[in-house]
Amino acid sequence: MGIKFVVLVVIVLAVIAIAQIMRVHELSAKVRGKREEDVDLRMNNLNASLMIVFLFVFFGSFIWMFAIYGNGLLPEPASVLGEEIHWLFKLNWILVLAIFFLTNGLLFFFAWKYRYHPDRKAHWFPHDNKLEMIWTVVPASTLAVIIILGLMTWNDITGTPSDDAILVEIYGKQFAWTVRYSGDDNKLGYADYKLTGESKHKISETETESYMNDLGVVTNNSILWKVQGLNYDINKLNEIILDDSVGSSVISTANLQKNIAKVEKLERVREHVLDMVGRYGDSVTKFAEDDFITKELVMVKDQEYFFVLRSEDVLHSAYFPHFRAQMNCVPGQRTSLKITPTKTTEEMRLDQNDPNFNFILLCNKICGVSHSNMNMIVRVVETQKEFDEWKNGDGNTYAVLDESKKAPSEIDMEPMVMPAVSNHGGEHADSHEENDHAETPEGH
Repeated sequence: MGIKFVVLVVIVLAVIAIAQIMRVHELSAKVRGKREEDVDLRMNNLNASLMIVFLFVFFGSFIWMFAIYGNGLLPEPASVLGEEIHWLFKLNWILVLAIFFLTNGLLFFFAWKYRYHPDRKAHWFPHDNKLEMIWTVVPASTLAVIIILGLMTWNDITGTPSDDAILVEIYGKQFAWTVRYSGDDNKLGYADYKLTGESKHKISETETESYMNDLGVVTNNSILWKVQGLNYDINKLNEIILDDSVGSSVISTANLQKNIAKVEKLERVREHVLDMVGRYGDSVTKFAEDDFITKELVMVKDQEYFFVLRSEDVLHSAYFPHFRAQMNCVPGQRTSLKITPTKTTEEMRLDQNDPNFNFILLCNKICGVSHSNMNMIVRVVETQKEFDEWKNGDGNTYAVLDESKKAPSEIDMEPMVMPAVSNHGGEHADSHEENDHAETPEGH
């Protein structure tokens, strides 16, 4: 700590000394009757020569850093589309570097060649159509090439998958990834954000039973559980409202109105959940029953994967740096991404001479305080047999939903009838009308 402080003090004193020297130089020039803007020819030529020196130092240091860090410290791409993206990346670098060296080289060259000289006069012209055309058409053509090639690659990344592609869902939430495989039927069960989370059912006055649906997967059982959970939440709020109305407890008018609004909102959500039965049909459970979830993404070499990406909370971005693939995970929306790995994890370990190498899935959007912890190991194996061995191994995968925990067969859809509420000030809240839905979603 002491050495760092001494170094800091030395730097500060050096800056102050240089500033004072410059000030003395300015004052001495004034004493000699020389104006600050007057520069003699010798000093002007020196500055022009230093421009050329700086140009070579600038370009030399850039080339040196580019040789070391130009690939972003990443190995060669390990996916089919990753190779296309990497090629496009290189093409962009070639164009950018050519323009960089040309424009900066001319900038410093002109500063040297056309430095001030008392015998030279500047030539001035107001307009040149050819020059205007050149610096309009050339950049526009260059950008058109980049955009067209980029759109073609983008269409390949997000386009329709092949018939052999395996369907996998990647689900992001603060601050973890969850992978859902589509199972033997290669069809992902439907999912709806309104089913996401924990649903509770009251068994007795002191006991409750819960059902967790982390990904909001739609099955007949999960729909029943969600309705049961919504009823549980509605009844808890209604009890608070009722206790206030009979004087058992007192809450503020603002909180009372908030609770009434929450009840109305939950009742609307319940209506939407019940509508799922007719919307998804008889196949709703069939597609989801063989899905399984894992906290590790395992892929088979040369097999195409079509990823469906979702987010539970905020904007995330699924980034596979070694596959050169990235796609945003947008709340309330599904996005997609295709990846066909071309190298196994073991092959990459040999190429990199690193026995601990692993492919990785990162979040490339700053999504909160623990954003840096949002990553997942990705493993690429050689054969389907290796994948099946991993899939059937202990502790690697688990069912997407606990369908053994059945929801009660009868769901009470009759809401608690509220009496007129005094609100402590003479205001009256309307009582909730009786819901005329049938007792089960099947009768809805």
